[in-house]
Amino acid sequence: MTPADYDFLRLAFTGAERARQHGNHPFGAALVDADGRAFLASENSVVSYRDATAHAELNLIRAATGKYTPEQLSTCTLYASSEPCPMCAGAIVWGNIRRVVFGLGMQALYKEIGDVPGAPSLKLQSRSVFEHAPWPIEVIGPVMETEALLPHKDFW
Repeated sequence: MTPADYDFLRLAFTGAERARQHGNHPFGAALVDADGRAFLASENSVVSYRDATAHAELNLIRAATGKYTPEQLSTCTLYASSEPCPMCAGAIVWGNIRRVVFGLGMQALYKEIGDVPGAPSLKLQSRSVFEHAPWPIEVIGPVMETEALLPHKDFW
C-alpha cells in the first residue's frame, strides 16, 4: 500500500457515506488509473434504483467499460469501501481490472450486519472468485477497517 492508496480508498468511503445519505446501502467505489488519477467514483444505488445489481462496484464498472478500453482498465485500481461481493468480483474480472484494494472485510461486515431478516447474503470471498480469473488480480484488503466501518454504524 502506498500513501496514495489510502487516500483513494477514502474516496470509496466517501461514496459509501453518500450512498447512505441517499437512502442506499453504505457502499462506495473509486477507479484510479496507472498514473494515479482518480477518474470515476460511484455509490450503491440498490434502493433508489430498485435494482439488486446496482452495487457501487457494478455501477462503476458499467461507467468505466463504456468509456475506456479493456487495455486501459487493465492498468487501473478499483478501490472499494468493502470487500466486493461475488457478483461484483465477477464484474471486476470481466471488466479487466487487475488490482483491487478494499477497506471492510466480509467477516467484519457480516459481524456488523448481524442477522437481518430477509437480507440476501452470499458469503463467498472475492479472492475465491479472483483465483479463477484468466489473469492475475492483485487484491489488497481488508485495510483501514475501523474507518471503513463508520458508514455502516447504526445503519443495519
